[in-house]
Amino acid sequence: MISIVQRLSQTVTAAQTLSAFTRPLLKIMIEVTELESAYLTTVDEARGVQNVLYSLNTSQMNIPEGLEVPWSDTLCKRALEEGQTFTNNVQECWGDSDAARALDIQTYVSTPVRFGSGQLYGTLCATSRTSQSISGEAEDVLRLFSKIIAGFVEREQLVRSLQRANEELASLAMLDALTGLPNRRCVTEELNRVIVHCCRSREWVLVGFIDLDDFKQINDQFGHEAGDSLMRILAEQLRVSMRGCDMLARFGGDEFVMVGIGPQLQEDGDAVLEDLKSRLFSASIACVELSDGSKIDYAGASVGMVCLMPDSTDVDDALQKADAAMYKVKASRKQLEVVAT
Repeated sequence: MISIVQRLSQTVTAAQTLSAFTRPLLKIMIEVTELESAYLTTVDEARGVQNVLYSLNTSQMNIPEGLEVPWSDTLCKRALEEGQTFTNNVQECWGDSDAARALDIQTYVSTPVRFGSGQLYGTLCATSRTSQSISGEAEDVLRLFSKIIAGFVEREQLVRSLQRANEELASLAMLDALTGLPNRRCVTEELNRVIVHCCRSREWVLVGFIDLDDFKQINDQFGHEAGDSLMRILAEQLRVSMRGCDMLARFGGDEFVMVGIGPQLQEDGDAVLEDLKSRLFSASIACVELSDGSKIDYAGASVGMVCLMPDSTDVDDALQKADAAMYKVKASRKQLEVVAT
């Protein structure tokens, strides 16, 4: 028993995966039970199936990995329901099992693998084609192994759950909660990446600043819920108006930033710039009907675009220049309003 404990200690310390953790245990099970096959199964009670996850076969008995059988037909289900973990006469005890008959199982021992909550994960089994007896110590080993396998699986599931949660948190940290667009942090990182890329590829850096003019008045007149609704609609319209390689982000409040890659430096970037500017302005016009029957007619945003040499700009400089271009457009629009008045 000392050697089993030592080997178990080595397995627990070294194993990084369930496979690496389980296979040495199956070998020990073969040794202590002196049966032909040892295997770990999973049980999906909702689907009504049992699957052989890992197995070790040492003689004529062959329990193949990946074998899937109806849970209702298994020896494991009968053993659990009847509280009988061992028999060396399967035909007499459970002769109605098609799976046992097909595999020619005569001696069978198993123990359930349950999580701390009591949920059934699967079973840990050993079988043989001949009638054999096993010691009480061997059954104790199976019960011990089932507990430590359950603990390992729970730990793996917890680690995966934490990893998924961290990935989701990281994703959320890069997204604007209202619009689902990338946020300021995300777009500044993207802009830095674009500048580095364009330095290597010798392409223009395109940056746009979009300001939703008079958006505060919409919130004041129609309420913040209506304003949020309009914000989401405009964000989606702006997003779909751009090229697939561009990024649109909500920069904060009523401002959006667009980042993209222009043509080669030896080519004229202004044509692409003006096209994007026109498309973004058109996408910033919206008419939204509210639940009370009122309507918001939004006349469009101020859109400023710049086309920059990658070698002579950085993130702060690019954003400042795009912001300045937007304010020129905003001032021009206000001047036109004054003239029209």
